[in-house]
Amino acid sequence: MQHNRRDFIRKAALAGASVAAIPALSACEGAGTSSSANDNRSNIYKDNELKSQLIIPKNNGIQITGTFLDEISHDIPHQNWGEAEWDLDFQYMKAIGIDTVIMIRSGYRKFITYPSQYLLGKGCYMPSVDLLDMFLRLAEKYEMKFYFGLYDSGHYWDTGDMTYEIEDNKYVIDEVWKNYGEKYKSFGGWYLSGEISRATKGAIGAFHAMGKQCKEVSGGLPTFISPWIDGKKAVAAAGTALTKEEAVSVQQHEKEWDEIFAGIHEVVDACAFQDGHIDYDELDAFFTVNKKLADKYGMQCWTNAESFDRDMPIKFLPIKFDKLRMKLEAAKRCGYDKAITFEFSHFMSPQSAYLQAGHLYNRYKEYFDI
Repeated sequence: MQHNRRDFIRKAALAGASVAAIPALSACEGAGTSSSANDNRSNIYKDNELKSQLIIPKNNGIQITGTFLDEISHDIPHQNWGEAEWDLDFQYMKAIGIDTVIMIRSGYRKFITYPSQYLLGKGCYMPSVDLLDMFLRLAEKYEMKFYFGLYDSGHYWDTGDMTYEIEDNKYVIDEVWKNYGEKYKSFGGWYLSGEISRATKGAIGAFHAMGKQCKEVSGGLPTFISPWIDGKKAVAAAGTALTKEEAVSVQQHEKEWDEIFAGIHEVVDACAFQDGHIDYDELDAFFTVNKKLADKYGMQCWTNAESFDRDMPIKFLPIKFDKLRMKLEAAKRCGYDKAITFEFSHFMSPQSAYLQAGHLYNRYKEYFDI
């Protein structure tokens, strides 16, 4: 019995050794035949002297000179950058002419970007890094203007009522100006971060109250908003649909925003409508109305040129260059004052988690002869 057991173990060990040797032998046998393949691979290289042969006029759109900084990453993946990565990104931004950075929100629900004593007292989570201080320092280093995005409690998204956002931001605005605004010369303005598309409940009052306070504490620094157009592609990010049947007409859009601008223009200096919710052949019609209304109320007309694609079932990936180009060209035709984007670091940066973002950066540079 003992002899049989030893014999079985010996045979099993020999069999195992034979199986283990097969891949090693195969690798040795293949070593000689793969050398030519390796030689061929060593001859593959990227010729950086080659440029795309564009068949459309170059430099025919408005250049992007501002970007949001989305460090809360509510519906796009977090890239987990430290200061070294952010410093490099600011260099990439500077290289294509970006002179304005906007922290899209200082907090969303319980996640916040700086150690706000007020918001921590309300149950928000402590961040590991003071991102607000870092962004202000980097903006100063690279001679950019920084806009501070207000806090978003999430109550508006739950209720449809914008007035909930006023109370928390009363404290946030004062706290931020005292601790950061008076300290950094790069602190150049305010972004009223509530996103609306139509005549939303409480929107005029909320924008007016928050814009007024921002201006009063900071000695009149500029404020802006970035609403969306309730077009055919204005669908829920969490859903699977790419379009909807009910979309606002140009006439109704003009009527509603005429009313909103009338109520906020004294304390809101610019409006940057998001450009991704309408189709490409609708751009001129809506952009013309936006510019007309901004001029009527003495506001600057910016465009928020979305650099992510709303036409794909995967949400969200960097946009096809031609789509971004068409939107920037429409903004130039309609005489817009400035183009910002949502958002450089994920969708245009050479160090983005998305490989195609760096390619978009290169196509953008070719088109604008940068």
